[in-house]
Amino acid sequence: MQKIAAFIYFKLLGWRITGNKNFSKHTVKKAVLIAVPHTSWHDFYIGVLLRKIVGVKSNFIAKKELFVGPFGWYLKSIGGAPIDRGSKQDKVKAIAQLFKDNEEFRLALAPEGTRKKVTEWRTGFYFIAKEAQVPIIMFTLDFKNKENRISQPFYPTDNMEADFKHMKAFFKGVEGKVAAYS
Repeated sequence: MQKIAAFIYFKLLGWRITGNKNFSKHTVKKAVLIAVPHTSWHDFYIGVLLRKIVGVKSNFIAKKELFVGPFGWYLKSIGGAPIDRGSKQDKVKAIAQLFKDNEEFRLALAPEGTRKKVTEWRTGFYFIAKEAQVPIIMFTLDFKNKENRISQPFYPTDNMEADFKHMKAFFKGVEGKVAAYS
Protein backbone atom coordinates (compact mmCIF):
# COMPACT_ATOMS: atom_id res chain seq x y z
CA MET A 1 0.00 0.00 0.00
CA GLN A 2 2.89 2.37 0.73
CA LYS A 3 4.15 2.06 -2.86
CA ILE A 4 0.69 2.69 -4.26
CA ALA A 5 0.25 5.73 -2.00
CA ALA A 6 3.67 7.05 -3.06
CA PHE A 7 2.83 6.58 -6.73
CA ILE A 8 -0.45 8.48 -6.37
CA TYR A 9 1.02 11.22 -4.17
CA PHE A 10 4.31 11.85 -6.01
CA LYS A 11 3.67 10.78 -9.60
CA LEU A 12 -0.04 11.30 -10.25
CA LEU A 13 -0.69 14.29 -7.99
CA GLY A 14 2.80 15.81 -8.12
CA TRP A 15 3.16 16.52 -4.38
CA ARG A 16 6.34 16.61 -2.32
CA ILE A 17 7.32 16.35 1.34
CA THR A 18 9.77 18.81 2.89
CA GLY A 19 10.94 19.77 6.35
CA ASN A 20 11.37 17.33 9.22
CA LYS A 21 12.58 14.14 7.55
CA ASN A 22 12.96 12.38 10.93
CA PHE A 23 9.19 12.41 11.39
CA SER A 24 8.98 9.21 9.38
CA LYS A 25 11.33 7.35 11.70
CA HIS A 26 8.82 7.10 14.56
CA THR A 27 10.94 9.30 16.81
CA VAL A 28 7.87 10.95 18.32
CA LYS A 29 5.32 8.41 19.49
CA LYS A 30 2.90 10.96 20.97
CA ALA A 31 2.06 14.35 19.48
CA VAL A 32 -0.68 16.68 18.39
CA LEU A 33 -0.42 17.08 14.61
CA ILE A 34 -1.92 20.25 13.19
CA ALA A 35 -2.73 20.63 9.49
CA VAL A 36 -3.22 24.11 8.04
CA PRO A 37 -5.03 25.43 6.10
CA HIS A 38 -8.04 23.15 6.19
CA THR A 39 -10.16 24.43 3.30
CA SER A 40 -11.49 21.38 1.48
CA TRP A 41 -12.41 17.72 1.72
CA HIS A 42 -9.35 17.12 -0.50
CA ASP A 43 -7.22 17.69 2.62
CA PHE A 44 -8.38 14.31 3.93
CA TYR A 45 -6.97 12.15 1.16
CA ILE A 46 -3.74 14.18 0.99
CA GLY A 47 -3.34 13.53 4.73
CA VAL A 48 -4.13 9.82 4.34
CA LEU A 49 -1.57 9.48 1.52
CA LEU A 50 1.03 11.44 3.51
CA ARG A 51 0.66 9.28 6.61
CA LYS A 52 0.95 6.10 4.51
CA ILE A 53 4.10 7.37 2.76
CA VAL A 54 5.92 8.50 5.91
CA GLY A 55 4.82 5.37 7.73
CA VAL A 56 3.50 7.19 10.76
CA LYS A 57 0.15 6.19 12.16
CA SER A 58 -1.98 9.16 13.08
CA ASN A 59 -5.23 9.29 14.97
CA PHE A 60 -8.33 11.41 14.87
CA ILE A 61 -11.27 11.96 17.15
CA ALA A 62 -14.91 11.91 16.16
CA LYS A 63 -18.23 11.87 17.92
CA LYS A 64 -18.89 8.51 19.54
CA GLU A 65 -22.06 7.97 17.53
CA LEU A 66 -19.97 7.41 14.39
CA PHE A 67 -18.33 4.38 16.01
CA VAL A 68 -21.62 2.52 16.44
CA GLY A 69 -22.81 0.16 13.74
CA PRO A 70 -21.09 -1.45 10.80
CA PHE A 71 -18.47 1.26 10.20
CA GLY A 72 -17.32 1.68 13.81
CA TRP A 73 -14.68 -1.03 13.47
CA TYR A 74 -13.35 0.62 10.31
CA LEU A 75 -13.00 4.05 11.93
CA LYS A 76 -11.09 2.50 14.83
CA SER A 77 -8.87 0.50 12.45
CA ILE A 78 -7.74 3.69 10.67
CA GLY A 79 -6.92 5.48 13.94
CA GLY A 80 -10.26 6.86 15.06
CA ALA A 81 -11.02 7.43 18.73
CA PRO A 82 -14.58 8.10 19.90
CA ILE A 83 -15.29 11.14 22.04
CA ASP A 84 -18.53 12.04 23.80
CA ARG A 85 -19.19 15.54 22.51
CA GLY A 86 -22.52 15.90 24.30
CA SER A 87 -21.44 15.27 27.88
CA LYS A 88 -20.39 17.85 30.42
CA GLN A 89 -16.91 16.28 30.74
CA ASP A 90 -13.81 18.38 30.18
CA LYS A 91 -12.97 17.56 26.55
CA VAL A 92 -9.33 18.63 26.87
CA LYS A 93 -8.77 16.27 29.82
CA ALA A 94 -10.71 13.46 28.12
CA ILE A 95 -8.63 13.75 24.95
CA ALA A 96 -5.38 14.10 26.93
CA GLN A 97 -6.31 10.83 28.63
CA LEU A 98 -6.17 9.12 25.22
CA PHE A 99 -2.46 9.95 25.13
CA LYS A 100 -1.98 8.43 28.58
CA ASP A 101 -3.96 5.31 27.65
CA ASN A 102 -1.98 4.56 24.49
CA GLU A 103 1.70 3.79 23.97
CA GLU A 104 1.55 5.53 20.59
CA PHE A 105 -0.97 8.28 19.81
CA ARG A 106 -0.63 11.11 17.30
CA LEU A 107 -3.77 13.21 17.13
CA ALA A 108 -4.32 15.04 13.83
CA LEU A 109 -6.45 18.19 14.07
CA ALA A 110 -7.22 21.30 12.06
CA PRO A 111 -6.85 24.37 14.32
CA GLU A 112 -9.44 26.24 12.26
CA GLY A 113 -12.07 23.74 13.39
CA THR A 114 -13.86 24.07 10.04
CA ARG A 115 -13.20 24.21 6.31
CA LYS A 116 -14.53 27.76 6.14
CA LYS A 117 -12.39 30.89 6.39
CA VAL A 118 -11.68 31.85 9.98
CA THR A 119 -9.71 34.75 11.40
CA GLU A 120 -8.56 32.93 14.53
CA TRP A 121 -7.63 29.36 15.29
CA ARG A 122 -9.44 27.42 17.97
CA THR A 123 -7.23 26.73 20.98
CA GLY A 124 -8.25 23.20 21.96
CA PHE A 125 -5.31 21.52 20.20
CA TYR A 126 -2.90 23.72 22.15
CA PHE A 127 -4.43 22.93 25.54
CA ILE A 128 -4.61 19.23 24.67
CA ALA A 129 -0.86 19.22 23.91
CA LYS A 130 -0.12 21.05 27.17
CA GLU A 131 -2.37 18.78 29.27
CA ALA A 132 -0.96 15.61 27.67
CA GLN A 133 2.59 17.03 27.81
CA VAL A 134 3.24 16.22 24.16
CA PRO A 135 4.70 18.28 21.32
CA ILE A 136 2.83 19.85 18.45
CA ILE A 137 4.00 18.90 14.97
CA MET A 138 2.79 21.19 12.21
CA PHE A 139 2.30 20.24 8.59
CA THR A 140 1.15 22.30 5.66
CA LEU A 141 -1.61 21.55 3.21
CA ASP A 142 -0.13 23.78 0.52
CA PHE A 143 -2.04 23.15 -2.69
CA LYS A 144 -0.40 26.07 -4.50
CA ASN A 145 3.06 24.48 -4.19
CA LYS A 146 1.77 20.89 -3.82
CA GLU A 147 3.78 20.54 -0.65
CA ASN A 148 3.45 19.02 2.79
CA ARG A 149 6.10 20.68 4.94
CA ILE A 150 6.56 19.03 8.32
CA SER A 151 7.90 20.92 11.34
CA GLN A 152 10.19 19.81 14.11
CA PRO A 153 8.31 18.93 17.33
CA PHE A 154 7.27 22.12 19.12
CA TYR A 155 6.62 22.00 22.85
CA PRO A 156 4.11 24.62 24.00
CA THR A 157 5.35 27.02 26.64
CA ASP A 158 3.44 29.10 29.15
CA ASN A 159 3.30 31.98 26.66
CA MET A 160 0.34 31.15 24.42
CA GLU A 161 0.57 34.40 22.47
CA ALA A 162 4.22 33.79 21.52
CA ASP A 163 3.54 30.11 20.79
CA PHE A 164 0.70 30.96 18.40
CA LYS A 165 2.84 33.59 16.70
CA HIS A 166 5.56 30.94 16.20
CA MET A 167 3.12 28.34 14.85
CA LYS A 168 1.32 30.74 12.51
CA ALA A 169 4.69 31.87 11.09
CA PHE A 170 5.31 28.25 10.01
CA PHE A 171 2.22 28.44 7.79
CA LYS A 172 2.89 31.90 6.31
CA GLY A 173 2.34 31.91 2.56
CA VAL A 174 0.69 28.50 2.48
CA GLU A 175 -2.36 28.29 0.25
CA GLY A 176 -5.13 25.74 0.68
CA LYS A 177 -7.22 24.06 -2.02
CA VAL A 178 -9.77 26.85 -1.67
CA ALA A 179 -7.38 29.80 -1.79
CA ALA A 180 -9.93 32.34 -0.53
CA TYR A 181 -9.97 30.51 2.84
CA SER A 182 -6.20 30.37 3.33
